[in-house]
Amino acid sequence: MTEKQISPLTPPVVRFAPSPTGYLHIGGARTALFNWLYAKAKGGTFLLRIEDTDRERNNEAAVSAILDGLTWLELDWAGEVVSQFSRAAVHKAAAERLLASGHAYRCFLTQQDLEDLRAQAEAEKRPLAIRSPWRDKKLSDAPAGAPFTIRLKAPREGETVIEDRVQGRVVFQNKDLDDLILLRSDGTPTYNLAVVVDDHDMGVTHIIRGVDHLTNAARQAQIYTGLGWDVPSFAHVPLIHGPDGAKLSKRHGALGVEAYRAMGYLPEALRNYLVRLGWSHGDDEIIPTAQLVDWFDLDGIGKSAARFDFAKLEALNAHYIRQATDDDLFTRAVALLPEIAGGDQLAKALAAGASTRFRAAIPSLKERSKTLLDLISGAGYVFAERPLTMDDKAAKQLDADARAMIAKIAASLAGITPWDAATLEATVRSFAEANDLKLGKVAQPLRAALTGATVSPPVFDVMAVLGEEESLARLMDQVHR
Repeated sequence: MTEKQISPLTPPVVRFAPSPTGYLHIGGARTALFNWLYAKAKGGTFLLRIEDTDRERNNEAAVSAILDGLTWLELDWAGEVVSQFSRAAVHKAAAERLLASGHAYRCFLTQQDLEDLRAQAEAEKRPLAIRSPWRDKKLSDAPAGAPFTIRLKAPREGETVIEDRVQGRVVFQNKDLDDLILLRSDGTPTYNLAVVVDDHDMGVTHIIRGVDHLTNAARQAQIYTGLGWDVPSFAHVPLIHGPDGAKLSKRHGALGVEAYRAMGYLPEALRNYLVRLGWSHGDDEIIPTAQLVDWFDLDGIGKSAARFDFAKLEALNAHYIRQATDDDLFTRAVALLPEIAGGDQLAKALAAGASTRFRAAIPSLKERSKTLLDLISGAGYVFAERPLTMDDKAAKQLDADARAMIAKIAASLAGITPWDAATLEATVRSFAEANDLKLGKVAQPLRAALTGATVSPPVFDVMAVLGEEESLARLMDQVHR
């Protein structure tokens, strides 16, 4: 049994089908991205389905988190979101069809029967493979009114072959694949049946998902065949591991997409980084999304597990921050404020007049920022209220001699035009030379007085952003303290 190959001329229909049991984790985001890119690259369609049949584990908050994560990543899907749970009747009808055609059977194995089979397999040190005696029994032999499941009557001889676009030719011996349950005893469909029916009805031609689903591909191919449907083309992508090669966990970065947004990453940077976790185009590392759409194909996906590396993600994010327009960064940073500690106070400061200064600060801030949080943190001096609170290092810079020097500098700065970084630097340099001082000896006390810290963007950029009135007021606050 082999899958039917989809014509390369057929515009692909792909889907992302997460289970709403939590946030959109980073592995799921990459799977969605691969599907989205393939659809965009090939002129196809990207669909979204929520596999919400497990009612006990699923919740609406998780559904919202998934949709929000995809929206933030700018992965747009076609049509309405499909709820798998809403299609339970369709799944059941497919199982009944398999039953009627002889590709499935009613199984009356009890829970105790299953436990006995499991114990026997453990005693014989072999994998558990359910071989139900009800496969070949007559229905009249069943106990009256006993509950039953519907199992697939999987072929016992031969092999099931998956011609995977990533993993290559994968052969499963049919003797190793048991008769999986299609409908539980309560009439609810199982995952493998529901997935097959939904993918068929949604017209899915290519299934791109994690390699942990590879065995499911064999089981699902048997269901497709039993129903007389064409088997889609499969592409099972490698998993993502941590930098140490271990399975990705929260300590490695297995967080929800919303966590990366809250940490100040840009969606275009995360897209670029995620696609490079398993896919490549030569030695290219920085690949804008438009270029990804032009280049992306399944042939570029490797078989080896990718390793998550925060340092590389930060470096990419820093690049995209430098490339972004100042207005775009301003908008994104303001949108991020509700998600960070102290963001409400910063938003109030913007509303009270700091907005213009924050915009003016961005050109110098973005050159030294790896994330939007860095950008916001670097703009702390913009939001600060007079009189400034000094950190310990800044306070040490402002001794009596430094304050006396600042008074003289403030006098020399008053009224200079234009009030820009170049003019301010030239004025302060002239002061330093006239007083036989190195520029650093002058700039550091100035920085402390203007920002309350010893680390900031270039001090003359700081003064230009604050403007003459605010700059001189902050300097004189320290002179008169």
